[in-house]
Amino acid sequence: MSNLEARPDEVVCASRDGTAPRLLDYREVPLGGARAMTVRRSLPQRGQTLIGAWCFLDHYGPDDVRRSGGMRVAGHPHTGLQTVSWVFSGEIEHRDTTGAHAIVRPREVNLMTAGSGIAHSEYSTPDTAILHGVQLWVALPDEHRFTAPAFEHYAPPVLDVEGAQAVVFLGSLFGTASPVRTFTPLLGAELTLRPGQTLRVPLDGSFEHGVLVDSGSVEVAGVAATIGQLVHLPAGASEVDLVAAGDGPVRLLLLGGEPLGEQIVMWWNFVGRSHDEVAGFRADWQSERDNRPAAADGRFGPFPGEWGETIPAPMLPNARLRPRD
Repeated sequence: MSNLEARPDEVVCASRDGTAPRLLDYREVPLGGARAMTVRRSLPQRGQTLIGAWCFLDHYGPDDVRRSGGMRVAGHPHTGLQTVSWVFSGEIEHRDTTGAHAIVRPREVNLMTAGSGIAHSEYSTPDTAILHGVQLWVALPDEHRFTAPAFEHYAPPVLDVEGAQAVVFLGSLFGTASPVRTFTPLLGAELTLRPGQTLRVPLDGSFEHGVLVDSGSVEVAGVAATIGQLVHLPAGASEVDLVAAGDGPVRLLLLGGEPLGEQIVMWWNFVGRSHDEVAGFRADWQSERDNRPAAADGRFGPFPGEWGETIPAPMLPNARLRPRD
């Protein structure tokens, strides 16, 4: 998914020290024009820009595609990150400049590695009535951020854990592991709890974690959270109790990873290490979209023949970025 804000902020992201769980709210961001789907953006935000290497979290839906038009994101670029697409309902058609063409389906993960540069498009399929899911980005560490672009798809098994359902799409949990490649140690899992259930989840103490509530209400290590809210758990915990509150089931995402230990610069769809580097990525994209098909040998690769349009990059901020933690 693209960040379709007309004037995106340039953000310096760095790991943050902490000792206690914290509740993080979201802000609503429209993806496009008047009929655009609105997403709830939990990362990055002031005071919490990273959870492990997770650097971007958009939560959307349930969205009535007949009213909103659904997801219609034309070809756009990425650098220095991996995108993780996970849907709860509906389907999304993905195309990218590695030649990959895939459908994102519920409980099947699509992971795209941008590395040195990639472009992709995402459209909800004609058969989709309700679209509901998350779009996640993972920052690549400095030693791997110019790796070759790639695409992976994986349909993980659904586990029964004391009556709860667990689907582990990245990393390992409850004795199962995902084969999908990441460049830093990560965890990504969907958990669904029965009404009133308490589930004790083992954690890697070297990871920090985030719990995003998709439906229902839950207590996470004693912190109450509801739909769209994110609870941050600092590194050091070996387990966490999740308590389903209310009368219905609770569905959530558990995300985790080792603190990145690096400072990154994120603007629009690019992750880099400086203002000048990000400006260079922007210039490359503008040149390649303006000079198609000669751009086939450029940073972002050959555009799929099905693309009738691509998204122009916004203007950079007038002021140069001043790094800060």
